[in-house]
Amino acid sequence: VGPELVDRLKSQIPNLKSQIELIDVGEVPENYLEKIIQSRPDTILLVDAVDFGGPPGETELIEPEDLKGGSFSTHNASLKLVIDYLRSQTEATVLLLGIQPKNLRMDSGLSKPVEQALKTVEECLIRCMNLG
Repeated sequence: VGPELVDRLKSQIPNLKSQIELIDVGEVPENYLEKIIQSRPDTILLVDAVDFGGPPGETELIEPEDLKGGSFSTHNASLKLVIDYLRSQTEATVLLLGIQPKNLRMDSGLSKPVEQALKTVEECLIRCMNLG
């Protein structure tokens, strides 16, 4: 879900480098931690498919404290550990926007409810950043 959102935002708003950095971390966000930290962000928004028990396509801002030690997203490393590390190394506000998938299999593609949620999130982010 996150990489798809990054691709969509990059294609819609190509001249935003000075305001925002979009990073597709794929399945291994831990490989990009130093790059994120070195950019000295004010806000870090992580977007991922997260199984929080809602209906497919539901979105939720998830508090890191609500994440279990293990991962229930599409990533190998615990998102809680990633968020805790980013918080300890930056002064940024770190947010996790979870989109409830139909399933967490990497080969399943985006379901219609997730596709619609992604479109809504994309439109909201563009409006919120006053970029579109």
